[in-house]
Parts: sequence; structure tokens; C-alpha cells
Amino acid sequence: MLIQPSHDVVVIGAGVVGAACARYAAQAGLRVAVVDRGPVAGGTTGAGEGNLLVSDKEPGPELDLALLSARLWREIAEELGDAVEYEPKGGLVVASNPEGLAALHRFAAGQRAAGVTAEEIAADRLAELEPHLAPGLAGGVHYPQDAQVQPALAAAHLLCASGADRFLGEAVRALRTGPDGAVRGVVTDRREIAAPAVVNAAGTWGGEVAALAGIDLPVLPRRGFVLVTEPLPRIVRHKVYAADYVADVASGSAALQTSAVVEGTPAGPVLIGASRERVGFDRTLSVEVLQRLAAQAAALFPVLREVAVQRAYRGFRPYLPDHLPAIGADPRVPGLYHACGHEGAGIGLAPATGLLIAQQLTGGPTALDPAPFRADRFAGPPADGPADRTAARGEA
Repeated sequence: MLIQPSHDVVVIGAGVVGAACARYAAQAGLRVAVVDRGPVAGGTTGAGEGNLLVSDKEPGPELDLALLSARLWREIAEELGDAVEYEPKGGLVVASNPEGLAALHRFAAGQRAAGVTAEEIAADRLAELEPHLAPGLAGGVHYPQDAQVQPALAAAHLLCASGADRFLGEAVRALRTGPDGAVRGVVTDRREIAAPAVVNAAGTWGGEVAALAGIDLPVLPRRGFVLVTEPLPRIVRHKVYAADYVADVASGSAALQTSAVVEGTPAGPVLIGASRERVGFDRTLSVEVLQRLAAQAAALFPVLREVAVQRAYRGFRPYLPDHLPAIGADPRVPGLYHACGHEGAGIGLAPATGLLIAQQLTGGPTALDPAPFRADRFAGPPADGPADRTAARGEA
């Protein structure tokens, strides 16, 4: 028999999405516990760049989520000040040839109809925004709503602001269920925490947490690398990337894809991404990927050819087949909620995700229609075995 519930909700995962879920649930008056097998931001969040993007999203549910999150991030920045290193720097997407520019303009036109601010920039005006850009580009689009945070700081401060009880360094080994099959809490390495609701915010390992409830959620890891240069004066003013980055984000290919994404930081180093490949949880350092990213960044910003790269880091984005996250109550298992599968957009989409979860937890109206994010939208057999069993791996 379970002990009397000590909390209203347990959030599994102390990354930025889990921290946002905790913050908005606590603001709604709920008693929150957060459990993670490691430290705060120890998984995908700590390996992220901190992108808060609307520029790479086509009209639809994800863009709606991104626009809501952009507003919420501004509110969070007003509350937390400089603590999360929020920078409303804006984004600049560039095209190398007229055909690519025409496609970029069509994409931006659809976004504007959905509420995005997107300004077409002629080739002769690119240097006004980015003086060090390579000459000869066909033009671009400026997205002033794009912004940046330091992801680990954002997760830490959101979690602290929530006032949630934190149980770090404790892996979730089982989900407890009642006689009716509803989730009634979690079991970690050290304790049992009883609550009528559990939020799966385990990022790349969200599928394994779902499997503890006997259900299938096809989250897969998609590996990515980021280069970090030596500290520099602010030679890159915006988040700058080539137009083909948008296609890479939307692609379902398992093969290696790289497209230059370059940005400066308040501390001085320039961050260079982005790569995507599905290789499981293989953390092997890929020299090929690093060389491709460096070459593509130097093609955009020739000044970087003489700059030293200090380090590279990598992580795993939680990929779902249709590129939409799973957010909200799982109709297959009462008491189980999901907030995972955001791929590379989790930091940007975290506040809206947390708000939707809190609104569902409290039974109120939701800011957006949650239907496109339902976890049961994927066809497939249920996971084998009973609901109460041990996880092989989890960000929990």
C-alpha cells in the first residue's frame, strides 16, 4: 500500500523542461517534487546552446508553442534578470544563391501569416547586421524574436524559483500504480514518493520512463556537436545560420547532417553548430563532424578561420518521428503526463510546455490546443511487461 501522498506531482527530469514544469505547477499551487538520476541540467540541457527560436519553425503546432514560449521567456527574464543570461539578440538566416533566397522568402511569408516578425534583408544590407559575414550571399531574413539563454543557468534558476523538493542523484526504478492502473508515484534508488500525478520530463530517455508504465513512446537519441572558440570581441551579433538548417531540423534522416549555426555569447566564445545524426547513445568524438562544422562556420564568417577552437561538446536530442514533442496527459495511463521529445528545441519550448502541463494538472483551460502533442498519437504495440518494473536507463 502506498503511503499518503506527500506531493501533488512528481516531475522526472531536472533539465530545463522539467524545471519549467515544476515552476508553473508550483505557481498553480501544487506541491512539487523533482527527481533526476544526475544533477540539474545533467542531460540534454547541459549540452545545448540555449536557442530560443521561432525562425526555424514552419506554421503549425510547434510554431504556436514557440511563440507562446517566446513571450513567457521574456516574462521569466524580467523576473530573473541577468541570472539566465537572456539575450534578445535576434536571428539572421542567410541564403547563398537566388533559388535558396526565394525559398527562404516563401518560408518567411508563411511564418508572418502565423504571427512571426520576419524582415527580408537584401544582400547589400547584410553587412549592416553582421559586418563580418562573407561577401557574395544572396540575402537573408531577420527574425527579431529569436533569443538566447544560458541553458544550465536557466534550468537551475527555474527550478530554484519553483521551490520544489529536489531529489538529485536518484534514478527512478519504477512507477507505482493503484488497483485502477493509475500512476500513484515513483520509486527511486533511495525512496518512494507518492503523488497522484507524474510528469515524464526525462528528455532523450522519455521513452524508457514511459516503458515503466507499460506504454510505448518512440523517443530516440539524435546526437549533436557544438564547437566553442576562444573568447573574442563580439564579432557575431545575432544567431546566424544558413537556410538549409531549417531543412535539417525537419528531416527524419538518420544520416549525418551539418549546417552552420554561429553565434556570439556574453562571455566571449563563439558557439558553432549544428550537427544531427542518429547513432544511438554513442558518445564517440567525431573528427569528421568537427571539421565540417568548422569549415561551414568559416564559410559564413571568414574571420573565424584564424580563431582557435578551445573545446567541443556533444549531447543527445530527444527525437520523435513527427518532430513534435509529447506534452500532456497520457490517456492510456491515468496520472501520467509527458513533457519530452522536443528534439533540439526543448530549451526554447520549455516555458510553454511547463505552462500546458500545469494547466492540465489543475484542470483548467489550456493556452494552446494540446491535441497535436498527445503521446498516444504514435501507432505501435505497448511495451512488454508490467507497469511496475526497473528502468535500464533514464534521466531520472
